[in-house]
Amino acid sequence: MAHTHEHGRDHDHDHDHGAPHRHPPRADHDDRPVSYYQVMTTAVFELLIEKGVVTAAEVRSNIEAMDGRTPEQGARVVARAWSDPAFRGRLLADGTAACQELGIEMGPTRLVVVENTDQVHNLVVCTLCSCYPRMVLGRPPDWYKSRAYRSRAVREPRAVLAEFGTRLGDGVTVRVHDSTADMRYLVLPRRPAGTQGWSEEKLARLVTRDSMIGVAEASEAAAL
Repeated sequence: MAHTHEHGRDHDHDHDHGAPHRHPPRADHDDRPVSYYQVMTTAVFELLIEKGVVTAAEVRSNIEAMDGRTPEQGARVVARAWSDPAFRGRLLADGTAACQELGIEMGPTRLVVVENTDQVHNLVVCTLCSCYPRMVLGRPPDWYKSRAYRSRAVREPRAVLAEFGTRLGDGVTVRVHDSTADMRYLVLPRRPAGTQGWSEEKLARLVTRDSMIGVAEASEAAAL
């Protein structure tokens, strides 16, 4: 079950946690000992090929397709929502179905789109692992998977946002959305002022991966 944590101005987590926490550097994967799960994954992979369930070429093709997904997919979705109020309504009602309209298949994953407004700012995290809307954003960044982000995003979201350069007014409520294995979240950022009449292609250049996770806001500076 997905959890949404709301942090309004009356609950800002002004606790003293000592020295400020930063996202810790992550060791190179090659420097780590092979884990039990990596061994099991390799064993299952080899067994499936041996039994003829899949071929190595099919697995490689799927990996390449996954690697080819980028945040540009999500940016197209956001730009369409900014330009088309009817699509925006459908996107907020059923993110999975709306993405399919643009040729983006979400598979069995339910995509929930949450909208930033002047009063509400949304932030996405997966506290248990690193569930992420890869179909629209591609691979998750290392900091999204880090233990520091996964724990602090819920406990002190304003502090985390500030570290990304996003400082919100006291009157803005922060809502933290915890992804699950079968549910992913995508933030629909606020449309920057002064962009009326822009084409979808031009608008899409304002949308970044971080703005669709919620640690940043969309701005004209993103297109520079």
